[in-house]
Amino acid sequence: MQSVLSRRFASLCTVLGLVVFASACHPKPPATPPTPTTPQPTPARPTVTLNAAPTSINPGESVTLTWSSTNATDLDIAPGVGKVAPEGSTTTSPSSSTTFTITATGPGGSATASASVSVSAPPPPPTPTPQPSVAELFAQNVRDAFFEFNKSDIRPDARDALTKTAEFLRSYPQVRVTIEGHCDERGSTEYNLGLGERRAQAAKNYLISLGIQAERMETVSWGKERPFCSEHTEECWQQNRRAHFVQAH
Repeated sequence: MQSVLSRRFASLCTVLGLVVFASACHPKPPATPPTPTTPQPTPARPTVTLNAAPTSINPGESVTLTWSSTNATDLDIAPGVGKVAPEGSTTTSPSSSTTFTITATGPGGSATASASVSVSAPPPPPTPTPQPSVAELFAQNVRDAFFEFNKSDIRPDARDALTKTAEFLRSYPQVRVTIEGHCDERGSTEYNLGLGERRAQAAKNYLISLGIQAERMETVSWGKERPFCSEHTEECWQQNRRAHFVQAH
């Protein structure tokens, strides 16, 4: 019995020895290296352009903004326009000079572009033309009537002057006048007072004939007491022989 166990033990050792020997003769193959990972490409950076036409306008006029972009997923134009498509155009009416800026954003970052529009300053409001007063118009339009020496007849040039005076009085019915009769220095004071009154009355009657109401006019004679010219010449005397108009207040 012991002999059988010895033989089995010897056989087992032989088998183990062969296994060890076989293992020593066939080494393990080397491990396969891992496959390298391909790096992802960097996203392209966005590009954008913005143009304005025209670049100079008057208040109230419009300008067209035109833009285009690449590699952008979000675009915004400021001020006042907001979100826009990657490419397009729009019109706007800035009230003052403005620089528009478009911002393009995408996976690769952001980019901006600008376009300036100049709005001319509005012209100043017209300065109102000052209207002349009635007194100024009176001085511009009312004409004295001149007379011949020692006469109170209305001569042709006096008719023209009185006609222009009547036109003014018709246009301004609120105006009342005093008609002063004047004379040159020749003759007595008493005589010239009477002559001055006849001259003033002759001018009044002519205006009445032209449609001016008598109650708007009164007469007074100054004779030779208030001369317009003090020289002793015919030219000066002629200036003093007149029916002179004064605006009554």
